[in-house]
Amino acid sequence: MTAETHRGTESTIVTETHNGEQFDVVYKPARRPPDLGEGSDDEFAGNGYLGYCPPFHTRSYQAAPGIRCDQDQPVTLRDGTVIYTDIYRPDTDVPVPVIISWSYFGKRPGDGMTEWNVKGVPRETISLMAKFESVDPGYWCHVGYAVANVDPRGIGHSQGNINFHGSQDARDGYDFVEWLAEQPWCNGKVGMAGNSGVAVTQWAIAAQQPPHLACIAPWEGTSDIFNEAMYEGGVPGLTFHSALTGFLSGPGLVEDIGEMGRRYPFFNNYWRDKVADLTQIQVPCYITASWSHFHLHGAFEGFRHVGDERKWIRAHRDFEWPDMYSPGNIEDLKRFFDCYLKDIHNGWELTPRVRLEVMDALDCDYQVSRPEREFPLARTRYDKLYLDAATGSLSPEPIATASSTSYDAADGVVTFDMTLPEETELTGYSTLRLYVEADGNDDMDLFVNIQKLSTTGEWIPTHVLDHPHPGAWGKLRVSRRALDEQKSTDFHPVLAQRGEDKLSPGEIVAVDVPIWPTSRIWHAGQRIRVQIAGHYIRGDWFEPLTWQTCNTGRHILHTGGAYQAYLQIPVIPPKFTDAGHTYR
Repeated sequence: MTAETHRGTESTIVTETHNGEQFDVVYKPARRPPDLGEGSDDEFAGNGYLGYCPPFHTRSYQAAPGIRCDQDQPVTLRDGTVIYTDIYRPDTDVPVPVIISWSYFGKRPGDGMTEWNVKGVPRETISLMAKFESVDPGYWCHVGYAVANVDPRGIGHSQGNINFHGSQDARDGYDFVEWLAEQPWCNGKVGMAGNSGVAVTQWAIAAQQPPHLACIAPWEGTSDIFNEAMYEGGVPGLTFHSALTGFLSGPGLVEDIGEMGRRYPFFNNYWRDKVADLTQIQVPCYITASWSHFHLHGAFEGFRHVGDERKWIRAHRDFEWPDMYSPGNIEDLKRFFDCYLKDIHNGWELTPRVRLEVMDALDCDYQVSRPEREFPLARTRYDKLYLDAATGSLSPEPIATASSTSYDAADGVVTFDMTLPEETELTGYSTLRLYVEADGNDDMDLFVNIQKLSTTGEWIPTHVLDHPHPGAWGKLRVSRRALDEQKSTDFHPVLAQRGEDKLSPGEIVAVDVPIWPTSRIWHAGQRIRVQIAGHYIRGDWFEPLTWQTCNTGRHILHTGGAYQAYLQIPVIPPKFTDAGHTYR
């Protein structure tokens, strides 16, 4: 190990081997739990601070009527590292199944901490036994389940350093599953549940195929941290995960994922170690995806590529936290777990493989939980709408005359609109083919939104936590335009991200911008808009989402003639039309 200083922080360099290749991995000191000498209960209590870890206290006590907690129980991993877990279980001698919450956010809010910071959910909804973004023992223990809130390696008082979403974490999860199955209060069946960070870990652990893992429920989980988060569309967005690792608490070091993004800016074996082989997941999966959140792509990748055929996905328009804790969705998840953790024949298998909310406008949905058999939908018709720079419009026919338009690379915006003559549903993946030129730079970062306008031309957003959402989106750093030909499809291009190809002065190149999936209805007379900019457009949102763009000078877009730029859209024909009625 060696020491370096990065951005004012003393860091430790550890040489690690990932997929047969050695890498220098940057670690920084984790925040110290209060009882290790830094901080105090008063400093952390009641502020929603995710890295808080209450004082170590191994004990067994009555956490609530009918619920027993075995707190700070030690678990020894295969390499001798000891991690700690809180087990909440029904106060009974009858063995029960257990649901794991495995994440880096601390296994309980803590003695004196009033609540986690969970927007959109009333304070009294979640008990103080619940881990952030996880199932609540205050419900699940009352319906015959144990809940294991875990501090993985390096978190809280668990030994070791924090490895961020890598194979080490996955192997540790395997060991923990098998430890749980041996406990006398467990019936031998183990499941996993949770959203966001608690979902991401499930892909990797399940791919290790621990024998006693019976099912998983990754709700809103990124499946490829490099391509879907760190370098979405090739554009570096390192601040979110830099902030995330900055408030994790533990006795040792935390992998500095933000610094690693700067050190290794292209996809390599280091990043590959953080991508689970979804085809190796051989247990039932209940997946959710929000049309409005950055876990969207990973959730659908999980559904499309998980190896087990017993998989379900529910796509909705809400933010992840209100969706997870709503009563109907909790009961739905209970049916899934009852089926696979308790062997109750409750008809879960008849649940449609795909359930979709088709968004309309503001807080209104056109359809809710529409049943489908697959995704993308087999009946999808892919249409092209051609961009015309001369008029700022879209057309179903190619544009005969070449023209161009430009905007300031740093803060400019250009739009292309078209009025839809009939009701049109778009569900699935879109693609934007552009012909671009950089004036005054050798690269371009493109930010794209697909929006809906009223019949009078006013933007009609959807709302998430009462905030307007910018629309189905895509991003692209033009120097990373090369595609992974093995993974790309006609409906969804996938970037290779192995290197870069800068632009020469006056050079015009074709690029394909992948648009993440959506489901929305346009009524006759409403307009579809393509919005293209050199910056991320979303105001007043609480998550620290920023991108480190390279944009200077002007972006030039070429259309028509030899440059047939187009938006490819996933049009869903009605299932049945008769007597003036359309059935979708």
